[in-house]
Amino acid sequence: MQKTIQQWAEDITSGVETVFYGKQRVIRKLLCALLSRGHVLLEDVPGTGKTILARAMANTLGTQFKRLQCTPDLLPADVLGVTIWSAEQQKFLFRQGPIMTNMLLVDEINRATPRTQAALLEAMAERQISIDGRRIQLPDPFFLIATENPVEFEGTFPLPEAQKDRFILSLSIGYPDRAAEAVMLESQRQISHPVDTLKPLTQVDEILALQEEVTKIHVDSALRDYMLALVTASRNHPSVRLGVSPRGSLALYRASQAWAAMEGRSYVIPEDIKGLVADVFRKRLILHPESIIKNISVDRIIESIVDSVPVPVIKEGV
Repeated sequence: MQKTIQQWAEDITSGVETVFYGKQRVIRKLLCALLSRGHVLLEDVPGTGKTILARAMANTLGTQFKRLQCTPDLLPADVLGVTIWSAEQQKFLFRQGPIMTNMLLVDEINRATPRTQAALLEAMAERQISIDGRRIQLPDPFFLIATENPVEFEGTFPLPEAQKDRFILSLSIGYPDRAAEAVMLESQRQISHPVDTLKPLTQVDEILALQEEVTKIHVDSALRDYMLALVTASRNHPSVRLGVSPRGSLALYRASQAWAAMEGRSYVIPEDIKGLVADVFRKRLILHPESIIKNISVDRIIESIVDSVPVPVIKEGV
């Protein structure tokens, strides 16, 4: 018997929490992005556990996992793969790059050159890559988690807006509280990391089935209008030079469906949207230079956008 999305999400979250402590909401939002068939940008300082979180997710989900450490000398072929001549078989063979996996961690994506960053665009948007005139489909599901350090800029290449727009959510892990950090220290009593002991709690076929189920979550027309009102407000905000794109509207729609399903509902409510709007909008807003000089934060602007749009009243259980 197939689990409900709510039970599935609770099981995966509990599994990851056995090695990644005190960050349940971040774990759930990663699962939300996975169920939405999106990708995630994790922006945080070094040492907060971005890599461990991705490994824990992959081990618990039972998916293939590969990690790509970005550096300025990383080439597109190092990401996608390369066609080589086989003297033994007397033909060209395609040697797969790390992108041919279910879950890919792109560590410090802003250290890769724009040319290498661009190699990820097609994969993120269309779940395929182009090599020597051929199109190669990526494994399904394909879930990309990229990380970047927001406080160190030397030797980095800022992500282009087109690439930022490909991430359904932008998240920050933050430092753990004292209790969670104490548990982390207590767990380090062996040479290997506890993440290596995690066992799969699901499988690829189940993930694909749940992704399909998420698309059937009902979104009332009043809530669709509410989402569009939020997007329009972002475009008309005086501090914003460029607001949320139509792709951002779709990201909010899909993420809200997934979050509602994870909460055990077959329909979206306003709280689902309000709880995700900052994570969807955060990297999609381009501020006026004057706003940047005044040190107006993007999150404060998003708060003002949410406050300015009336919340619709709908009947639950639609």
